[in-house]
Formats: sequence, structure tokens, C-alpha cells
Amino acid sequence: MSQVAVVTDTTHYAPRALLQANDIREVSLYVNLGDRHERESDMKDFDAFYQQLRELDALPTTSQPSIGDFLEVYEPLAEAGRDIVSVHIAGGISGTPETARQAATEIATKYPGRRVEVIDSRTACGGIGLCALAAAASASTGADLDAVVARTNEAADTMKIWFAVDTLEFLKRGGRIGTAQAWLGGALKIKPILTIDREITPVERVRTAGRAFERMVDYLKARHEDGADGWVVQHIQAPEQAERLVERGREIFGTEPVFVSEIGPVIGTHVGPGLIGAGGLPRRLMAELGV
Repeated sequence: MSQVAVVTDTTHYAPRALLQANDIREVSLYVNLGDRHERESDMKDFDAFYQQLRELDALPTTSQPSIGDFLEVYEPLAEAGRDIVSVHIAGGISGTPETARQAATEIATKYPGRRVEVIDSRTACGGIGLCALAAAASASTGADLDAVVARTNEAADTMKIWFAVDTLEFLKRGGRIGTAQAWLGGALKIKPILTIDREITPVERVRTAGRAFERMVDYLKARHEDGADGWVVQHIQAPEQAERLVERGREIFGTEPVFVSEIGPVIGTHVGPGLIGAGGLPRRLMAELGV
């Protein structure tokens, strides 16, 4: 067992088996609909959720984990004598990193000598998953906390992700639109391409889904040229487009993606069905895991 444990939150949407195989723990965010307050980690049927999302007049709300949720994960690790690197969704779109820091302070008080370092990945979805895998790769070598933190920060610094959404309507209604606010109005008729750099940030507008797809291919080419060869593809209710993007990615990188997955309800509530996304970082940052 490595001396440093890695924790993340459920908005990574990487395959859980991949995280479990690499000793990465997770803390769940929540989806709130009416009187239901449900952990995202318990929501297995994404198809049913997204069908309901299409039909609702009022969107569900989402919420960060509580301090108690973090302590439930942190305390057994601290009791086992392990330090913790906790990697989370961008603080510009969620209070999750700040709550994690509050829980880390409690651990430091209750378990003197144990350290919890919270890292705001400044990204979301597959970007968090890749950063957590980089942390786990470093931890697997027996590295100490500072070395794992350094690897994770390097991953966050080099990680970039783009996503094309079908409409800005869900971001507008959910209040997470960030600087893409400037595109509202007639922009609801176009296909926005966005990124997350601390908050949701506009990249460009295109007029058709086909053009949006080709721009995602161009982005994978740019990631390849930058040496970011550890790549991922994600989608929301768009498996065929995702598979097409994977096929193009194989041609570009000459390798398989680290993972392909569907984004779940917490992020899905705010961006809506029809999303395709891709991103990457240097695979060397995860080399010890063989991914």
C-alpha cells in the first residue's frame, strides 16, 4: 500500500473500475429533484435521468459533498497512517474544493502529523480523472506527499479539455454559463465549443453539428502536437458521435484512449444531452499505471 492515498469526486466520470484498480477513492456530489436528494454515485441509469431531464420544466439542482462526506472517506485513510491528495472539480464552478479544504483542516486537527492536500484541478470530467490517475501513478512508486502533489499539479497545468454542446440553454438555466454569457441570445441557435479553465469559458461558435465534430478532431490533433498523448473522449447521450471521435483519435495518436465514458447527472444537468468532449495530457504522467 502506498503511503499517499488519492481521493477525487464523482464528476470525473472515468470508469469506476479504472479508479478502483488504482486505489483512487471518491466522494459523491448530489442531484436534487423535488424532495429527492440523491448521491450521484448511486445513480446508475443515466438514460432514465437524461430522458427525465428533457421533459422537466425546472432543472434539478446539484450540490457539493458535505464536510461529513469528505471525512467519511478521509478518516479511515488518516487512521491507517496515510497522507492524502484530494483532486477535485474546478472551484470556479463548484464549492467542492473549498469543502474539501475544510475537511482537511479537521483531519489535521484530529490526526496530528497527517496531511491532506486539496488540489483544484481547474477542470472537470475527464480532466479530473486524468489528474487523479497521474496522482495515483506517482503514489504507486512510493513517492511522498510533496512528490505526488507536484505530479498532480503538473497534470493540472498541462490538462486541457474541450466540449461541444448541443445548446447553451441548459448552462443558461443552470446558472453555470460563466464567460459564455456573452454568447446568449441568437447564440442559442448555434453549436458552442467550450472549455473549462477555472470556469466555463467559450472557445468558438460554429453553425452545424458536423463542423463542431470536425473542430473536436482538430483539437485532438493540437493535443497530439503538444505531446498530450494521454487522451480521453466523453459524451452525453451521444455514443455514436463519441465512437466516431475515438476512431479519429486512434488515427491521430496511434493509441487507444485512456478511457471513453458518458458524463453523469451532476455535470449533465448543466450542459444537457448531446455533448461530446475530448482532452488530454502527456501519457508519461501516468506511465507507472500502464494506461
